[in-house]
Amino acid sequence: MEDNSSSSSSPVTARQPSFLQRTLERLSSTQCLKLQPEDEDAAPVAVIALQRYLSEQQHDGLDSYSYDVTVTDGVWRAKCVLHPGLNHLVSSNTLRTGGGIHITQCSFVYNERRLGHGYMCVEKLRCDARRSAVLQVLTRDVSSLPMLVKHGMERSVLLQSDVPLQVSRKHYLSLWNNDDPEGDVWSSGCPSADTVLDVSKITLLRSLESSFRNTWTPLPLLVKIIHKSRLRYYGKFGLKIDYPYQSADQSGTMSLVLWNELCPEFYQRLNVGTVLYLQNYTLKQSYSKRSHPQMDHHRMKTFNSVEICLNPRKPASVITVISPKRVLPQWGLPDVSYQFATRSELENLSNNAACDVIGLVTFVGRIERVKSKGNVGPEKYWTYRWIHAVDGTSGHPFILEVFSSSQPEIFNHICPMTYLVCTQMRVCQVEGSLPYLTSSCETETFITGYHKGQPYVSDPKVKSFIQWTKTLKDNIVLQKTAVGGYYCYPHPPKKYTQSTGRCFR
Repeated sequence: MEDNSSSSSSPVTARQPSFLQRTLERLSSTQCLKLQPEDEDAAPVAVIALQRYLSEQQHDGLDSYSYDVTVTDGVWRAKCVLHPGLNHLVSSNTLRTGGGIHITQCSFVYNERRLGHGYMCVEKLRCDARRSAVLQVLTRDVSSLPMLVKHGMERSVLLQSDVPLQVSRKHYLSLWNNDDPEGDVWSSGCPSADTVLDVSKITLLRSLESSFRNTWTPLPLLVKIIHKSRLRYYGKFGLKIDYPYQSADQSGTMSLVLWNELCPEFYQRLNVGTVLYLQNYTLKQSYSKRSHPQMDHHRMKTFNSVEICLNPRKPASVITVISPKRVLPQWGLPDVSYQFATRSELENLSNNAACDVIGLVTFVGRIERVKSKGNVGPEKYWTYRWIHAVDGTSGHPFILEVFSSSQPEIFNHICPMTYLVCTQMRVCQVEGSLPYLTSSCETETFITGYHKGQPYVSDPKVKSFIQWTKTLKDNIVLQKTAVGGYYCYPHPPKKYTQSTGRCFR
């Protein structure tokens, strides 16, 4: 097939007529293309990806984020920028993956800052109410369809793989919150180092506070991660940082902060119990609003005035993740300990006390999104869901308000009948209602399939829970499970409920 306006990222073969290909050809001779419903070239396309990132500049009256939308007509894929005026369709979930749309106006945008880079911009569209008809009849894996690129811009295929089309941004955000890792840029599963380390010349955490304000050459640190927090995204307009993330890990009894590009490289490799050998780190005064896990049960002194910083440059920190089989007992690293509470013990815990829980999930609410309060600049979002879990020690379930903890592979797949572990939850005692538990910044969640190798598996209360589940019959428990729907907790006061009822009589 010969064509002077488009090409693909795969060998060219004869293809059926393509709406996307015809549209790109027509954009070669016009700046803006309007398609009417009766236009013979108009045809529905399917949305196969929606990706969010911080806008290059703030748009008056609109939100702070831009969206790339990837569509297919069953023959080609095309990655386009969504006009900011259509962002509300994403926020309301009207425009969503798997849905069908009719593009009624589009244009082609040339990037003046990068030669040979350009993309289609979807300026107006109409959403179909049903699942895309294109996907229903497509027999091929959608990822195998070639990417449509304007002739002469074939190198853009690489740019369109997993980075935003607006070239000033280097990574995507999760579609619904600012805390989850998103995209192939986030490394995982890299092997730990088996190198021989010289641990004869290391410093201890208690020595760092006294060294903070002195001129010193940092000796290496040998630490174990005791708690791990969710990611924090602090991107804003004009910030010249490609990966504006930080994560604080409570290593030993001092916070360790992973900055910027090191987050995509290391965040998913550093877990509770991981042992690190650190070089070229820096120290700084602790951030006053930094959250800290409750660690009284560790019975170790906590140093909160100073934190360890690992930076990608100036200086470039050296992080060595030590293989578990290379960790020696004589290093004297602390054990990871937990403070599991059963449901029968919950009423006796004080408000805001921290505890870990394990339970069998019987109810999972829908995922909801809220805007973070008090932040300045781009809007930040949290996602959360309500969950009920039972452990056999009480007639009442755990009522859990679980926020996304930078573990989307777990948070999005919590379902009834799974064994759920939530660490560092906070107790909320409510007058007139049963107590519930809510997430903290250091909460981690684990479900069936993710428990193997976790330090808590040997905890006595975890073992007791597992023994209890062996007495259950799945078909009986299943009859008491539920999924989805709106969940409101704590319940409104009875007086308010009664007065509201009278208003509607």
